[in-house]
Amino acid sequence: MKFTLRIMVTMPKTIPAETQTPAEADIQIEKPKALRPKRFVSYETALKFLDGHTNFERTRPSHIDKGELKLDRMRAILEQLRNPEREVPFVHVAGSKGKGSVVEMTASALSACGYGVGVYTSPHLTDIRERVRIGGQVMSEDDFVRTLGHVAAAAAAVEGEHGTATYFELMTALAFRRFAEAAVDVAVVEVGLGGRLDSTNVITPECSAIAAIQLEHTQILGDTLEKIAREKAGIMKPGVTTFTFPQDEAVMKVFRETAGAVGAELKVLGEDVDFSWRFESSPELGPHARVCLATEHSNHEHLPVPLPGQHQALNCGLALAILDKLRQKGFDTKERPVAVGLAQTPRMGRLEQVWDTPRIMIDGAHTPESIHALVRAIGVHVRYDSMVVIFGCASDKDIAGMIDKIGLGADKIIFTKAASNPRAADPTELQRLYVERHGKMASVERTLKDAINTAAKSVGHGDLILVTGSFYLAGEAKALLIDAAEKRRAKSQVEGKAQGG
Repeated sequence: MKFTLRIMVTMPKTIPAETQTPAEADIQIEKPKALRPKRFVSYETALKFLDGHTNFERTRPSHIDKGELKLDRMRAILEQLRNPEREVPFVHVAGSKGKGSVVEMTASALSACGYGVGVYTSPHLTDIRERVRIGGQVMSEDDFVRTLGHVAAAAAAVEGEHGTATYFELMTALAFRRFAEAAVDVAVVEVGLGGRLDSTNVITPECSAIAAIQLEHTQILGDTLEKIAREKAGIMKPGVTTFTFPQDEAVMKVFRETAGAVGAELKVLGEDVDFSWRFESSPELGPHARVCLATEHSNHEHLPVPLPGQHQALNCGLALAILDKLRQKGFDTKERPVAVGLAQTPRMGRLEQVWDTPRIMIDGAHTPESIHALVRAIGVHVRYDSMVVIFGCASDKDIAGMIDKIGLGADKIIFTKAASNPRAADPTELQRLYVERHGKMASVERTLKDAINTAAKSVGHGDLILVTGSFYLAGEAKALLIDAAEKRRAKSQVEGKAQGG
């Protein structure tokens, strides 16, 4: 157990305080009171405890109390946990779209450089433990339960003064505690909602990055790009470098104003950092983007971008800029292991193939811009005869904008919804809007399982099924197909034993 040392000094009246030596001082060590961790009977009990707390990810924006978006409670919880966020070097990544990709590429490269890397992302696809990873591995159920017990006790200790903790605050504190316990070399953290008042914004990182700014969560973050950019720019810290790439002029103006106001260093790819990219095709990799980034400390030449889509080139550039900055701070991020690490970046719901026959891919795109980028990426990177899109999204998103974009690439659309998302839009309404805007037919299935089965019956060998519109829908699809694969393996084993007998 780590203790905070508090030095209590009693000064004799005959000796001025400023002339006392340590030997003349009465030194007492006061140990802080240790909190008794909350005990959970099982992993399922711990999950039930978490689900009993306000979860903004599953709450309709109109029902969110903006007063709950604050940092004082988060700081108080971490204080009870002896401030684990001060024991780990961090990288902080914000943005409307692409921040998760930046996190995964950065973390994968750092791991290949030999570092113990913590990763904190949200939301998850199939298992909440995906949010907190160390060395690419999710936490064990035992570690999750034990760590959450400490966090729950800390949250209870401050509840009287600060109110009940949220789901995301508990998870963020759990991640920071676990990273400190494991003594990771560096932790790469994705902002949850916005930036300025996000629970992760209690850290002072080695550097930070802001990916693409798009209209999202407008009822909470603001209804213009400028307002959203200001919330995202809230992660900037005095003396800390923040990287971004050229964006809308209004967004860049906000970034520069915020950096100047707080004393942060803002560096823009292609302007303050020598960066370029191109798109090409090769027999080994097929169509793909390549990036170059050069500084006094690093020289990355023509690295293949590991994730599909031209938009990922800029995200890869941010990852390389982060790695270069860490190199300046003493991290050993040489070019060769960085290249190896980038190539090993996991897809994690980013045009990820989750079934072979029929071919099924999932993607968490949830804005018109990201849907458009997804359709373009599929057109460039994936060979198929026809594509059936299974689509479902949250009711507070730009539904019309997404439907217009997905309609450009789909040969057939099946509208459905994620069972796990109370914010999910009614698929019948999605169908009505699609027909109204495009005059084309589309079908509806009340459950994702039914939608997948229907799609599977209508495709041939060279066709593609794409599940998209939200991370919840993509995650539910992955979970269903993992379960189906396990049942298929179990059945095959039983039949094999029967034949062998």
